[in-house]
Amino acid sequence: MIDTITATTIVLPGKVGTDGLQVGTTALAAPAAGQVILEMEATGVSFAEQQMRRGKYYDQPPFPFVPGYDVVGTVTATGPDVDRAMIGRRFAAVTKIGGWASSLLVDAADLVPVPDGVDAAAAETVLVNGITAWQMLHRTAKVRAGSTIVVLGANGGVGSTLVQLARHAGIKVIGTASTRHHDAVRAWGATPVDYRDPKMYERIRELAPDGVDAVFDHVGGAGLTESWRLLRRGGTLVSYGTAATKDDEGSSRLPVLKSFGRLLAWNFLPNGKGAHFYNFWAGRRRLATFRTRLADDLTQVLRLLADGVLVPQIAARFPLADAGAALALAESRTVAGKVVIVP
Repeated sequence: MIDTITATTIVLPGKVGTDGLQVGTTALAAPAAGQVILEMEATGVSFAEQQMRRGKYYDQPPFPFVPGYDVVGTVTATGPDVDRAMIGRRFAAVTKIGGWASSLLVDAADLVPVPDGVDAAAAETVLVNGITAWQMLHRTAKVRAGSTIVVLGANGGVGSTLVQLARHAGIKVIGTASTRHHDAVRAWGATPVDYRDPKMYERIRELAPDGVDAVFDHVGGAGLTESWRLLRRGGTLVSYGTAATKDDEGSSRLPVLKSFGRLLAWNFLPNGKGAHFYNFWAGRRRLATFRTRLADDLTQVLRLLADGVLVPQIAARFPLADAGAALALAESRTVAGKVVIVP
């Protein structure tokens, strides 16, 4: 048995500004059966936390709570029936909430080993971002080598990872980003297009006059129709967010449901195109299958990171106590990659 651990936490108390996060503490008892205590080495800011701050994330818990969608850390204690050999080893986990803490309780079955020699902050950049990108590319759209795709927000956490995975798979990429990030997008092997250009979709059509094989759209809203029109016959649209409506008042579920309904209707059109709404947590009801798929996909992504195929895109590092500043920077839309929080 271990003594109670006092963990530092960042609490989201309600709909607040980025300066309204609160530093708190919580007592962690000894891990129960199937659990471990994970000492955080890196967590990060994703679009989920940005939406949670506004009360806009689909199915978020009631306030107050500790955000933190994913985490990398070292196991410091194990519960009954958990292999004690895990103690002292580094693992990654997708938690949905709770990651913004110095230590946290995690189910051992949700942990995925981080390869030796991989920095914790580097691994953090490809957790939810990497799984999302991998599954959308290879499981949802099933894009083949030689295809052409469009990645909206190619400089973002998911977008930059998606670009790199696609290029590694022999896929041509057109990526939208602000002009300040075009050099980075080119360095990853994609052709950049200015997302602020009012003729952005026309520019993309000039680059791919016969249409593209897939579009990955995190923006949603009115632009979703334009993304659909970029597809060639037989192409696939993957929607995985509703960033266009992030500041809108009202229900957090309505924009998602509207997008889902539109995508569903498009699938019945006689043009061979497919439209999907990617949900990271889809299949969670079949927990064992969900965990196996997640572990398989994340293991492949982490191996590509260890082999240097994926280059971690760390926009900035902030200490846990400055999580509010980290969130503010992530929301500024001025950075490329992921804002990482460390102890």
